[in-house]
Amino acid sequence: MLLKALAVCLLIFIILNLFRALPVMLKGRGSQPMSRYLGRRLLISVLLFALLLIALATGYLTPNPRPY
Repeated sequence: MLLKALAVCLLIFIILNLFRALPVMLKGRGSQPMSRYLGRRLLISVLLFALLLIALATGYLTPNPRPY
C-alpha cells in the first residue's frame, strides 16, 4: 500500500511540474527557466519507473497474469 501511495504522489508531482512549466512556456520569460520544471519532471519520471522495476524484480508488486 505504501508503494502505491508513493507512486500516486510522484505522479501528482510530475503533473504539477508540467503545469508549472506551462506559464513560463507561454510568457517566454519567467523567473525560473522552463527547463528547471521539465528537468525535474523527467527526473521524477525516471525515479518512478526505476521504483516500479525494483518492485517488480523483488516481487513486492505482481503484474497481471497472461490471459493465455
